[in-house]
Formats: sequence, C-alpha cells, structure tokens
Amino acid sequence: MADAVVVGAGHNGLVAANLLADAGWDVEVLEEQPEPGGAVRSDRGAHPDYVSDVCSAFYPLGVASPVMRALDLERHGLRWRHAPAVLAHPLPDGRAAVLERDRDATAAGLEALGAGDGDAWLRLCALWDEMGEGVLRALLTPFPPIRAALPLAAAVRRAGGLRVARSLLAPVRTLGEQEFTGPGGPLLLAGSALHTDMFPESAAGSVFGWLLAMTGQRHGWPVPEGGAGELAAALVRRLESRGGRLRCGVRVESVVVRDGRALGVRTAGGERVRAAKAVLADVAAPALYGGLVGWSDLPASLRADMRRFSWDHATFKVDWALSGPVPWASPGAARAGTVHLSPGMDALTRYSADLATGRVPADPFALLGQMTTADPARSPAGTESVWAYTHVPHRVKGDAGPDGITGAWDERDRNAMADRVENAVERLAPGFRARILGRRVIAPPAFQEHDANLRNGALNGGTALLHQQFVFRPVPGLGRAETPVAGLYLASASAHPGGGVHGACGANAARAALAHAGPAGRVLTPALGALRRLLAP
Repeated sequence: MADAVVVGAGHNGLVAANLLADAGWDVEVLEEQPEPGGAVRSDRGAHPDYVSDVCSAFYPLGVASPVMRALDLERHGLRWRHAPAVLAHPLPDGRAAVLERDRDATAAGLEALGAGDGDAWLRLCALWDEMGEGVLRALLTPFPPIRAALPLAAAVRRAGGLRVARSLLAPVRTLGEQEFTGPGGPLLLAGSALHTDMFPESAAGSVFGWLLAMTGQRHGWPVPEGGAGELAAALVRRLESRGGRLRCGVRVESVVVRDGRALGVRTAGGERVRAAKAVLADVAAPALYGGLVGWSDLPASLRADMRRFSWDHATFKVDWALSGPVPWASPGAARAGTVHLSPGMDALTRYSADLATGRVPADPFALLGQMTTADPARSPAGTESVWAYTHVPHRVKGDAGPDGITGAWDERDRNAMADRVENAVERLAPGFRARILGRRVIAPPAFQEHDANLRNGALNGGTALLHQQFVFRPVPGLGRAETPVAGLYLASASAHPGGGVHGACGANAARAALAHAGPAGRVLTPALGALRRLLAP
C-alpha cells in the first residue's frame, strides 16, 4: 500500500508525485507507456543520428513557472539550452519579425517593420514588468487565486486599470491593430496565441499571446539539453531520490471507489494497488469521468457536462533530419529556435476559419522548431533536427486545399498533408526539400499511441477558450483539482490552468491532496462540496 497512487507519468503526474514525496508521503506512479514523460518525450524516429521531440519541445513556462523552478531540476541533471533568438515570423518579402531575449533588440527589429512599433513593444514589456509575474502567479495557482488576487489587482491598477484589462481581453488582432503600424508585432503576438487554440478573433487572445511572448522576452523559450525526455528524466530522478516509485508498462483500468471515496486503483493485469490517502489522475478528463471512474460513482449532472467537454484542435506533425540548416530567405529566421509560418494576419484568420468549419486548411499555419539551433546535441555538426506541426479538425468535413484530404489519415492523406506543410517551409526557405535525409509523419490518431491523453493530438487537455477555463475547467464547478469522489484528484492539463509544461495542474492536485488529508481537510472537504453543488447543481 502507498499513501498516494499517481496514474500517469506525464510531467504533471511526476510533479504531483514529487511534491507529495517532499511532504513525506509514500508515492507510487503507474504509467501505461514503456517510458515516462507523456508528451514530454524524445526519440530518434526521423533518423538514428537525430534526436526528435515527439510532442512538446520548447518550454518557456517550464523556466517561468514557480512550480518548476522550486523543484530545482538542474540539481538532477537538467540543462537548459537556448537558440540565439527566441522566435521568428518570416515574411514573404524576406523580412522577419524576431523576438530576441534583449527587448531593445526586439524593439529595433520591429521598428524597422513599422514606424513607432519599437516603442509599442517596449510598452508591452513595461506592462509585463508591472504585472506579468502577478499574472503568472494568479494563473498557475488553484482557482480562485485568493492569495495572488490582491497583489495582481494592485498591479493592474498601477498599470492602467480597466483600460489595460480591456486591451488584454481583446482579440489579438484588435490589440495588434491598435498598438502597431507594421506586421511584426501583431504576428509575434497572434502566433503566440495560436500555441493554444485561440484564433486571431478570439476573446482574450491578447492575454495569451502577450503572456507567451513576454515570457519568451524575459526567460526565453529554452529546450532541455539532449531532448525533451531529459526533462521527464530529471523529474523521475528527483522523485526516486525522495523514495518515490515509478512503474512503466502498467495500465490502470479503473479507480476503486467505495462509499464515495477512492481507495486505490485496479490495473489491466488485475493487480489492486491501494492508496491510503489519495489517488491522483494525470489523465484527460474524459478518460477519468466515465472511464477510470464509472458513472455509477459520479453525479448525474457530470455525465451531461462531459458530453459538452471541448477538445482543442487535432494536430499533424512532421519531423525531419536535414543535411544542413534550413535555408531561410530571411536571415533572422535562421537564428530562432521557434519559427511561425504564415504569410500574415489575414492568412491566420483564413486558417482559423477552415478549422472552425471542419476543413483541412489550404494554407496551414505551422510552428517549426529548429532543435539543433537551440541545442547542438540534437544532431551531427552542420546538420539540423527540425519539426513542424499544424492543426486540423478532429472531424474532417472537407479539404480547403486541392488534395482531397479526407481525414482517414491513411498513407495518401498523410503524405498529402506532409507535402502541404513542406510547401509552407519551402516557400520561405527555397532548397529546404533538397536537404531532407529522413522524414517521419505523425498524423492525429498516432498521437494517442504515444500518450492516450492526446486525443488526435489535442495537446492542451481541452480547449483554452474562455468557456472552458478557470471555474469552467473541465466542467462548470470550482476549477480545482478536487473531484466528486473524495480522495481523487484531477492532475492533468484538463484541470485548471490547462495546457503547457508548467507543472501547475500536478502541483495543484498534490496540494489539494495534502490539504484534505490534514486537519484542515475536515473543514475544507465539506465546504468545497457545498460550493460545488451551489455552482453546478
């Protein structure tokens, strides 16, 4: 018997396990896959001499998050590496908007693309200086963020009060049009917002774009030396140094519930693993509710709520092994770890409209990672390990492009979509295709083979749109890690605050488990239950 059983060894599950072990709990983590990490993994699937990150790759929130910083993973072998520039958005005419780690350098580049845009960028940086850390603290703590709220409210007031709030809650297209004269600043912000499933016209897209861009301006968008899997490996080493245990290749089939309380789990092999204090589930909400926990042990209203659960978009990804660097027409793009591929803001809107109407985008917005530029350990000297991903509908109703992609994701669909992504790179980097030594295509269904939580490559554990954030995540209620089953906590990106490698979902679940197991739990547990019933009858 363990004090706590953690289902899933994604980064959130491993963060939760570490915090419980720090508190002296005996912790066992069970992972279905043969190795830990979930979406934080790397392999050599494109070429035996090249390291490819299977899902996530760059980790701005990994270095900015107070949760991850407090774990001090550098003491357990993690080494962060940075590309010379953080982010680039090359334009069809050969220019590029480049996010540098030096804000003045970023501003100078944007000024060259639009008169006054350098000062506009510095104003956004000053806004971050005033309230950015407060926003991060409020976002990455359990909802409602009581302790963080007052300092943040004071910072917002100093920064401009309701006018600032209005700007950040606006669609990112609106913020870009109001603050900038050229294309550079708006594209850096809009591309960053599209790391979620925010469209240029989505409400609150500005705050997401601003947060991710400013985190890059302040902390960079680093990568773990040697591959994404090294971040997961450091979390495992830290856990084991504190007596925690990890077992891979063990699929949990159900959570054992009796009299409304989680007592442990049952594996696919028939083993019962008891949990004296808590079960923490680093699984997507639809896999927990009605999956690991049957509907007979859950409120009837939750079943209806889960039918309305919204996934973020499906993902299509290509990994390449290149014989040399990407031959960008824009020199600025060659220095960046991450490159956004789209001709302009209107193209981003058309791409978003295609997704919204169930069509495979004709001109996909793609995020491209130059991994050897960021970390020379990823491939032989003079070469480049590269990936690019774009989003497609979960249910394809048609193809906005000329290839007749059906959404069956058979070999024909995969090759047609991979060629479409390659065309987007080739237009901005003539000669790109001639440098390809190896290629791996990961279509939406294949993501679930790497991590069952990634339904069709939905990377954020559910949409980031406002109707499923905060008090609404994953369903209307408290927006907390607690579940309707006592002693069971949701520790995945389906819980507040959602996607991104920041560890907050796991940390919130661990802290909730500790609070309910302590003396305060006698008050906290019934109080939260009553409030949940009030908010979601």
